[in-house]
Amino acid sequence: MPRPIRPDDVCITGMAWNTPLGDTLDGVWQRLLAGDSGVADTPSAHPVRTTLAATVPGLPQESAGARQTALAAGVLTGAFDAAGLDPAGPGVRVVLGTSFGPLLDEPFEAADDWAVAAAGRAGHPHRPVSVSTACSAGADSVLLAAELVRAGWADACVAGGVDVLTPAKRLGHTALGTMSEDRLRAFDERHSGMLLGEGAAALVLERASSARARSAPVLAVLSGAGSANDATGLTAPDPSGESVVLAVRRCLAAAGRTPQEVAVLNAHATGTVVNDAVESTSLARLFGGAERAPLVFATKGALGHSLGATGAIEAVSVVLALRDGRVPAVHGLERPMAGFPLPLAVGGPTRFEGGLGASLTIGFGGFNTCLLFERAGR
Repeated sequence: MPRPIRPDDVCITGMAWNTPLGDTLDGVWQRLLAGDSGVADTPSAHPVRTTLAATVPGLPQESAGARQTALAAGVLTGAFDAAGLDPAGPGVRVVLGTSFGPLLDEPFEAADDWAVAAAGRAGHPHRPVSVSTACSAGADSVLLAAELVRAGWADACVAGGVDVLTPAKRLGHTALGTMSEDRLRAFDERHSGMLLGEGAAALVLERASSARARSAPVLAVLSGAGSANDATGLTAPDPSGESVVLAVRRCLAAAGRTPQEVAVLNAHATGTVVNDAVESTSLARLFGGAERAPLVFATKGALGHSLGATGAIEAVSVVLALRDGRVPAVHGLERPMAGFPLPLAVGGPTRFEGGLGASLTIGFGGFNTCLLFERAGR
């Protein structure tokens, strides 16, 4: 049974996302559970390794900046609406994360122009906080928002991640050799790389006392958050997994929880040989001796790797998983790699017992972040 919510708990009171599989919470979740994929042939005018990618339909096409701004504004509006929160409220703040957004492809005056424009479109009059920590940016925006709420700097924060597919990102990952030519198969013995995607997600964070005062729904509690940086290189993670382990341990310590209490874990799961090996090593160190190991699932095989948005999208996935007590299968996973230390969701939706779920992101530049959510009690 979930524990009762305490007044100082930081709660999730609203969520929204826009993904290659749609833009409604339950609609996308049901498609993930059904095994659908948003990856499709996406033509490129440049010599990229693969034309496969996952894009969000219905966005403006005139520029990457217009796509980024529209994505961000849409999920901000959706999150405000879902939480019944006034975007112009005096104690409300916005935190948005991205990897590079449109900034590698188009001239810009300020790195956060898109975030300012998106917040304005959503009716928020204040300048948002912008976070850019590679693939952990979406998760780090949630971590930062929680600290702003706990410290009393904000009554409520809308935090999320946004990233769009651009030619520069496709060319960059082609040069790095990180992309698969056919399919993202995370933790599969045939894994050969990742596929790029785009998307956005936003979560509303506020104290339980604030949520109760305005009769807002409580979807989950953010029990803990932790981060660490291995400083090993610009793109290569530390093969020992030491920084990943440290981020998760800090998260569990902040929540006053132990590894065996975690019921489900959304893995970063990019499908690259290096990342899958580091993640497997890290999870073995963290949970290998636990009496009950968490069930591992992942969404990038179905949604593509949306870089700075992925941490927020996967945080939403964990909250929905805790609500339903089941997770989608890891898309593309058919033959689990030898030695993977934890149970994997394979073959179809998989049920689990327990009310504590973790989301793990592993970013370029050594940025590693873990968020721990708890099913909402009363």
